Amino acid sequence: MTQFKEINIKDFTPDAFGLKNKWMLISAQKDGKANTMTASWGGFGVMWNKEVVFVVIRPQRYTKEFVDNTDFFSLTFFDKQYLKDLGYLGKVSGRDEDKIARAGFHTVMDNSIPYFEEAHTAIFAKKLFVQPLSEASFLDKGIIDQWYPEKDFHYLYVAEVTKILQK
Repeated sequence: MTQFKEINIKDFTPDAFGLKNKWMLISAQKDGKANTMTASWGGFGVMWNKEVVFVVIRPQRYTKEFVDNTDFFSLTFFDKQYLKDLGYLGKVSGRDEDKIARAGFHTVMDNSIPYFEEAHTAIFAKKLFVQPLSEASFLDKGIIDQWYPEKDFHYLYVAEVTKILQK
């Protein structure tokens, strides 16, 4: 049995800038299988009069196939003790092995949306918008040189927060 409890979205006050050096997992399900990736870029906000999250995923990431295959995904946040595991999950592809099991994480499902028992917070989100970032849209070209030398620009996802669970 899970230790998570649903909280009201109005009671959730993330320190978005404090999350800068912390990682999260972006997770989704495809064909009955869950996959996840470590991420540190994204944000919280309001768009189209909805509470939303913003996440970015590079085109070569295996998890992108999972996120693109469904309407919903989760973001999970962890205590510092899981930093090594999150590093591993960010370096190894689910194409090559069952990295979730190898990291020792336990997948929990909520209406076909995977999240992890080891997390302290799970945010469920419904996709509203997706668009690839384009080179022409960057006003500061130094960002391209620093973060996109291979021109593998992220895809931006805007998703409505549908549920938040916390321990």
